Amino acid sequence: MPLIEDLERSGSWLFRWRSFLPVVIVPAALYVSYVDDNTPAFNDPRWLALCLGVGFLGQIIRAFTIAYVPKGTSGRNTTEGQVAMTLNSTGMYGYIRHPLYTGNFFMWLGILMLTGNWIFTTAISVTFWVYYTLIAMAEERFLRNKFGDTYLDWASGIPAFFPRTYQWKRPGVFFSFKNVLKREYNGAFAMVISYVAVHTMHSFREGMLSGLAWEDSILPTPLMQSLLTTSAIAFLVLRFLKKRTKVLDVEGREYT
Repeated sequence: MPLIEDLERSGSWLFRWRSFLPVVIVPAALYVSYVDDNTPAFNDPRWLALCLGVGFLGQIIRAFTIAYVPKGTSGRNTTEGQVAMTLNSTGMYGYIRHPLYTGNFFMWLGILMLTGNWIFTTAISVTFWVYYTLIAMAEERFLRNKFGDTYLDWASGIPAFFPRTYQWKRPGVFFSFKNVLKREYNGAFAMVISYVAVHTMHSFREGMLSGLAWEDSILPTPLMQSLLTTSAIAFLVLRFLKKRTKVLDVEGREYT
């Protein structure tokens, strides 16, 4: 089998399991946060703001992508396989071919930065891009086969992950904040939990080194408790609205 086809086949397999990447990253980040001796001032508000800002930049990229995604486009694929009735080429897809993966990168980069270990951050970042490049290759092969020259004409002028221009191409649909809330509340809450967990592991390590009892050391700081509580309430409310009502439904948008 030619190498390119072998890589695309690997990407197809990884595509089915792409949602489970946090299962590997978060425990590793927690371990590094506990054993690293060169952690920056994790309680410094400026450092926390930077790490959170990088993560929320990724969430904003994902939000602007999803807000303009109509039903049946290449922007909503499932774990069972590739799905696309039409090709997305405007909105964030007018800048880059894989905006959701770029958003994912910044979300995870903020968490990696919070570990304070730059070797770990760099290694996981490189692994991330290898991982998602393989997935993107499989997706692009599917889209190329399905849309032919239409896909090639669009993709030839659009970079894969980072934009060359910021000229906005107006999408054919309106910005749907409801669609963002419905599609993104799970990921946003998972990101907050990851931040709180990594920060709490730093606190736990410092507490143990200071001679505090483990039950006192393991508690999140008041700031992290507030962030977690607010996020948990938002998660529960949005989950109820999605599962029990039609408040977040938008005609012509994805409902899954």
